[in-house]
Amino acid sequence: MKYYSLNNYLKDTFGKKVYKIAINGGFTCPNRDGKPDRRGCIFCSGVGSGDFAGKPKQTISEQIEAGKVLVQAKIKEEHPVYIAYFQAFTNTYATVEELRKKYFEAINHPDIVGISIATRPDCLDEDVLALLYEVNKIKPLWVELGLQTVHSATASYIRRGYDLAVYEEAVEKLQKIGVHIVTHIILGLPDESKEMMLESVRYVGDLAKRFDTTTDESKDCSKPEVNSCTNSGINKVAVKSEDNFGKKHQFGIKLQLLHIIRGTDLAKDYEAGKFQALTLEDYVDLIVDCLKVLPEDMVIHRITGDGDKRTLIAPLWSGDKKRVLNALNKAINEAI
Repeated sequence: MKYYSLNNYLKDTFGKKVYKIAINGGFTCPNRDGKPDRRGCIFCSGVGSGDFAGKPKQTISEQIEAGKVLVQAKIKEEHPVYIAYFQAFTNTYATVEELRKKYFEAINHPDIVGISIATRPDCLDEDVLALLYEVNKIKPLWVELGLQTVHSATASYIRRGYDLAVYEEAVEKLQKIGVHIVTHIILGLPDESKEMMLESVRYVGDLAKRFDTTTDESKDCSKPEVNSCTNSGINKVAVKSEDNFGKKHQFGIKLQLLHIIRGTDLAKDYEAGKFQALTLEDYVDLIVDCLKVLPEDMVIHRITGDGDKRTLIAPLWSGDKKRVLNALNKAINEAI
C-alpha cells in the first residue's frame, strides 16, 4: 500500500528535501487564559505541545539559526532549506501586528522556503485570515488545526473548547484563501474504540473531498512541472507553479499517537487506571486502516510522533523511534 508522505510532498513542491525548524513564538492559548478554560487541553504539556521548539526568549531569527545547527549536525547537504514551524501553543492568538512581525521575520530568512502555523479553529478571525493570505502569497503556508477527534464526549473530556462546526467553518475559510490545511488527529484517546478513531480520520478525508476544487481529474498531478521561484529567499528552490497541484494537495493530516506526559491532567487519569495506552501492535494495525480510508492524494504529514523522553510516561515503546517506524513501514508495505 502506498500513501503520499510529507517527504514526497515537499520534494514534489520544492524540488528537494526540506527540513522543519520548530519555533516558539511566545504565544499563549485561549484554553489557558480563560477563553474558554485556564487548564489547557488535558494532554497538553506545560510548553503547549512545543517540547522540541525553540526558546521563546530568543528572536525568531535566533531560533531559526539554532534550529539549523541541530539539523546540520545530522545531515550532509551543503545548502539545506527549511520550513519555519510555529509549533508551541496557539500561533494565531495575538494581535495582527505581533503576528505580522514574527511571521515576516521567519519568511524573510533566506533559508526558509515556507511557513507552518499550528493553531486552533476558533482563533482565525478575518484580520488573521487576511494576514495568512498575504503570507501565502510570499512563501507557501500551511495552517495546522488541532481537531483531535470528531466525538463530542471525547472533545469535552480533553477540554478542546469548540464544536465541530467551528472546525468546518475554519477549513472552509482557509480553503478559500488557498493555504495548505493540516488537521491533527490523536489516536488512542481514552474511551475511544478503533472504529471511533477511524470515524475521525474518515471524517477529515471526506471533508477534504467535499472541498476539493480540482477540475481535471484525468491529469496526473503527482509529477507536475516546476519553475524556479522568484520570491526573495527561495531563488534556486523549485516551487510548483501549477495551481492545480496546490488545489489537489491542499489537505493534509497528522496522525498522532497519544502521549501521556508527566504533569498533565491526562497523566493523573492514566496513573489512576482510568484508561490504557495503545500497544505498538494495535497502533500499527490502526495506522494501516487509517491510511486505507483517506484519499490517495491527501498529504500524510505524520504517522506517529515523538514524546519528550524526559517526561513521557506512556506508551514507552514510542520512545524507540526506529523500531516504531520499521514496524509501521513493514505493515504498510505488506498491506493490500
